[in-house]
Amino acid sequence: MIRKEIVVINEQGLHARPCGMLSNLAMRFESEIKIIKDGYEVNAKSVMGLLTLAASKGSKIILIANGRDEKEATWEIEKLFESKFDEE
Repeated sequence: MIRKEIVVINEQGLHARPCGMLSNLAMRFESEIKIIKDGYEVNAKSVMGLLTLAASKGSKIILIANGRDEKEATWEIEKLFESKFDEE
């Protein structure tokens, strides 16, 4: 299991488009992938779950990946956040 803290750095936070991108990316992996914000945990493969986090710019989230491809999943998801979801 990998647990990593990530800061949301894109200007508009996790709105519909980034949540869709994150969910689509997470679905490519066999591992179970969870996102936690303020103690609330959601499945990263669920767009609706991700939207309920209301993660704005500067929010700290915890990424948890558990499974055969957890290292690759964590790396790819970190890169997506670092790219600011291609918004800037």
